[in-house]
Amino acid sequence: GWLSGGGINDTGFMDFAGSGIVHMCGGVGALIGAVVVGPRKGRFDGEESFDPHSLPMIILGTFILWFGWYGFNCGSTLGMGSAAQGTMAAQVAMNTTLAAATGGLVVLVLRYALYRKYDISGMCNGILAGLVSITAPCGNVECGSAVLIGLIGALVYQGSSML
Repeated sequence: GWLSGGGINDTGFMDFAGSGIVHMCGGVGALIGAVVVGPRKGRFDGEESFDPHSLPMIILGTFILWFGWYGFNCGSTLGMGSAAQGTMAAQVAMNTTLAAATGGLVVLVLRYALYRKYDISGMCNGILAGLVSITAPCGNVECGSAVLIGLIGALVYQGSSML
C-alpha cells in the first residue's frame, strides 16, 4: 500500500488503503454536520417509519460506490507491473467483494428476521458497512477474515441503526 515505505505502519498499525484517515475525517465531518443541521423534518414526530424516497436511486448509489471502492482499494497497490502486485490487487478485490456482500446479506437476513419483510435499503447500508469495515485491512487478511470483518461491520451497523 501507499504507507509501505514507513510511517504509521512501522508502529504495527496496518492501514493498507489509508482508510483510517479517510473514514475518520469523513465521520467527524458527518457528525459535525448532523449536529449543526439537526434531525430531518418529521424524523421523530411519530411512531411511523421514515421511508426512503427513491429505492432505485439508493441501489444505484450503492453500486456506484461499490464499483468505486475497487479503484480505491485495488488502486492502493500502486501498480500492476509485477506478479506480486497483480496478486495483491486480486486479493484486495476479492476481500472487498466478500466483505461487502457479507455485510449486505447479513443485514438483509437480520432485518427479515426482525421485521418479516425484505429491507433493500438496509441491505444497501449493510453493503456500505462491509466496504468501510474492510478498507483498512483489505491487503492484510485472508478471505475468511474478510467475511468475518463484513459480518462484524453489518452487526455494528444494524445495532447502531436500532438505537
